[in-house]
Amino acid sequence: MAKYWASLFAALVVGVLTGSIWAQDIGKQVISTPNVPSAVWPYSQAIRVGQTVYLAGQIAIDPNTKQPMSSATIEEQTRRVLDNISAVLAAGSLSMANIVSTTVYLTDVNDFGKMNEVYGTYFKDAPPARTTVGVARLPRDMKIEISAIAVAP
Repeated sequence: MAKYWASLFAALVVGVLTGSIWAQDIGKQVISTPNVPSAVWPYSQAIRVGQTVYLAGQIAIDPNTKQPMSSATIEEQTRRVLDNISAVLAAGSLSMANIVSTTVYLTDVNDFGKMNEVYGTYFKDAPPARTTVGVARLPRDMKIEISAIAVAP
């Protein structure tokens, strides 16, 4: 029995040291769409593992011009961010109704009410759980960024 445990332990150590234990295929699928600006840094627009889809934070970049909407109002930025999230979800055959949780990052918490009005129009029935965080700064001097988690049926 001791020989069994010793060989199992040795296999575990070798697996950890070579990374093969952590490199197992977990069914990770990248979801992306040309209908939103592509990731310029090393991240994916969304990752699906099983029935769960993890969406990267979206900021207000116009998908047609690829230009940041830094000078747009909080309402315009919120609308663009949620439209971008919707486009990424559509690429994974999902919709806003599949979102179970969001995290909203605001550079000015005084914008919460205006953001919330627009946000509410996208989630009329059974809105997702939400965390809202005030931050000092966002990429490209945006006012808002939203990340989300969705679950496929």
